[in-house]
Amino acid sequence: MKILFVMILVSFSAIANDGVYSFAKSDTCKACHTQIFDEFFSSMHANSTPQKDMIHNAVWSKHPQNVKQNRYGCGKCHTPAADNLDKMMAKGQQAIPMQDNETHQAGISCAYCHRIKSIQLHQKSNINVISSAEKHYFGTRDSGVTSPYHEIIKTDNEHFKNGNLCIGCHSHKQNKSGLNVCTTEIQNTEGGPNCVSCHMPKVKGGVSQISTTKTHVFHGFSGAHNHSNLLQQYVDLSLYIHSNHFLVMVENQASHAFLLHPLRVAVLKVRIVRGEKLMPQKNELFVRVIGKDGKPAMPWVANTTLKDSMLKAKEKRAVKYNVSLQKGDKVEVVLGYYLVNPKALKPLKLQNEKVATEFHLFKQQVFEF
Repeated sequence: MKILFVMILVSFSAIANDGVYSFAKSDTCKACHTQIFDEFFSSMHANSTPQKDMIHNAVWSKHPQNVKQNRYGCGKCHTPAADNLDKMMAKGQQAIPMQDNETHQAGISCAYCHRIKSIQLHQKSNINVISSAEKHYFGTRDSGVTSPYHEIIKTDNEHFKNGNLCIGCHSHKQNKSGLNVCTTEIQNTEGGPNCVSCHMPKVKGGVSQISTTKTHVFHGFSGAHNHSNLLQQYVDLSLYIHSNHFLVMVENQASHAFLLHPLRVAVLKVRIVRGEKLMPQKNELFVRVIGKDGKPAMPWVANTTLKDSMLKAKEKRAVKYNVSLQKGDKVEVVLGYYLVNPKALKPLKLQNEKVATEFHLFKQQVFEF
């Protein structure tokens, strides 16, 4: 299961999209890649801009770069195809995503991702290195294939196969205090679990209208916002019964923490059904809280982790309930999450927004005793 921001300008401008590169519109891919485009169109990649992502916008509206500088430092990962990305990333410049600019609202576009030829690893955050050749796309096809619309590189780019394609943005983000605000700490491997194999599993449907393939990798990008059901297989729920208590075991089989973004909080809900009687148990929270001076703080201010009870990679955690189960009891177990920690709703002015307040059911199971 796998999960962003600013970099040294000189290094960034030299190798990433610096506002000089132009990218084909994602709409142009639809004619041939109809199913893939429909998946992409509803994904967070297509909706990564402040105007399309309400939660991101709520955080960004408080960022000093926005309030004081009128500059969008998140553009490196949220609007990478923007025609003025160099200005968004440069200190002293004023450039923010505009609603009426197509390149600003393209999100992480089809052409942008498929022109990533390599990843540069850095301490603060990684960088995607973009091919300068337009319509020169990388992918994972093993056999030769031709297209009347663009050139296809077959297996030259190993990053699409080992999952490292994603770590330009989803590896880590270190703020000025040296705190990793958001990190996957993932070790991708080809042939094993990785960003692509987990979040872009193979689904039915050909790669394109002119392809003979039966399946393609899912471009809806399963995650906390959408299609989380595709990730249920990586979390296991089990029950262990003792004479005067029982344990609910939650096993995170993924190679990174269950939830990565510090705004999110996971909740384990357990209820005993005894005949007509319902016996809800105390909720167990899994959360990572970052802050400063002992109080929760925004990502650009925080310098420490105040609390971290989030399920770690490959962790199997037992939650104890001091109830003696009886013959005929049913134990209902629900694991879900909020995209925004309820304690952060009011400061972000999101308390009346469904996307921020909705409880997302991830996995549920009923155990009978």
